[in-house]
Amino acid sequence: MALQSPVMSLMIKAAEKAAKSLVRDFGEVEQLQVSRKGPADFVTAADKRSEEIIFEELKRVHPDYSFLMEESGEVKGADTENKWIIDPLDGTHNFMHGIPQWSISIALEQKGQIIAGLVYDPIKFELFRAEKGMGAFLAKKRLRVSGRSDFESAVLAIGYPNPAEDRKKKLLAELDVVCNVAPMIRRFGSAALDMAYVAAGRFDGFWERGLKPWDAAAGSLIVKEAGGYVTSIDNDDNPTYSRHLVCGNPAIHTNLRKLLKSVV
Repeated sequence: MALQSPVMSLMIKAAEKAAKSLVRDFGEVEQLQVSRKGPADFVTAADKRSEEIIFEELKRVHPDYSFLMEESGEVKGADTENKWIIDPLDGTHNFMHGIPQWSISIALEQKGQIIAGLVYDPIKFELFRAEKGMGAFLAKKRLRVSGRSDFESAVLAIGYPNPAEDRKKKLLAELDVVCNVAPMIRRFGSAALDMAYVAAGRFDGFWERGLKPWDAAAGSLIVKEAGGYVTSIDNDDNPTYSRHLVCGNPAIHTNLRKLLKSVV
């Protein structure tokens, strides 16, 4: 049986409580009030409610911890060495269109290191979780990245940027190079779930440019604890904050990163 700490139990409780609200709203997606937050970046009332629920649950138990959240940004607490990193709804556009591929992502960063993370898909009842040094799990099942090492048999996932953003040209060039050797590429629309799928061996690799810390924090730890590699595409920056992330099983990650770095 997979052991979990009181911190992870708290994170699961917060995620499950927020999920009840999201699932209810997902069933009435056409009635959701939607407001524009930025270029092609929408936030729903459901997203905000989910974040408020998670924030209140975590703050009730650890009132001094700091927060970094998608909707509310950074909230500094008296304890700056412990920080919750939260994406209350990763895959907003899927959610808004009634596509059941979205998730809740919660991570705890301690002194600059992610020590606990979960990615919860409440529609499929799948909760991926990891704690540093304790492995990664889906329910009670231990997760391991795949053993596939060749691109021909690998399934890769990609995150695609907003068409208005300058990184679109870069990504299209990368996609062209990768497609020449890896024919099976998927775009599912939730970076947190994409990384969880890498940890579960469903995907063999994943990359995306323009990620935010709340997109990457939990998924990165889950991949690492499942035996995978997670790095910045371009340099040695902390992948959680690098914005440009690549991950995969050891062989695919190494070769995929080389391909991506070869694109000028």
